[in-house]
Amino acid sequence: MAGSLQLEINGRRVSVSYPPETPLLYVLRDELGLTGTKYGCGEGMCGACTVLIGGTARRSCQIPVSAAASRPVTTIEGLEKDGALHPVQQAFLDAGAFQCAYCTSGMIMSSVSLLNANPHPTREQIVQAMQGNVCRCGTHPRIIEAIEKAAGQMQGRAK
Repeated sequence: MAGSLQLEINGRRVSVSYPPETPLLYVLRDELGLTGTKYGCGEGMCGACTVLIGGTARRSCQIPVSAAASRPVTTIEGLEKDGALHPVQQAFLDAGAFQCAYCTSGMIMSSVSLLNANPHPTREQIVQAMQGNVCRCGTHPRIIEAIEKAAGQMQGRAK
């Protein structure tokens, strides 16, 4: 049975009416039109649907919308501020860290979560943190480079 839920998505309060067990991904895409969050495997294994919930990377295909009602949710669309891309978004562009770009929003969201938790990750920590995100195009070296660059920029030092 659908019930009304209050969500905070990208800094905005919204009310949605969905059964509480509906995956957050469907609400984001179908109800709110936030299509940057992609449906990939539907099993939480590829990372294409990654969003930040309370600042931590989570797979929105596996999170019931009811579980997201108590914490702020940030999607790829919510990273841009006042017309400026988030440093991770800009670093991905600068490094050419994508080809088909299907995985990119999930990669970026996982990267932001990593840098929120660890502002100075080593290359090995970056590789480990990104293990749950699949890129079939093989741009992993550029993705790692982009994350390293963003870490440096977020700390006020150029890389």
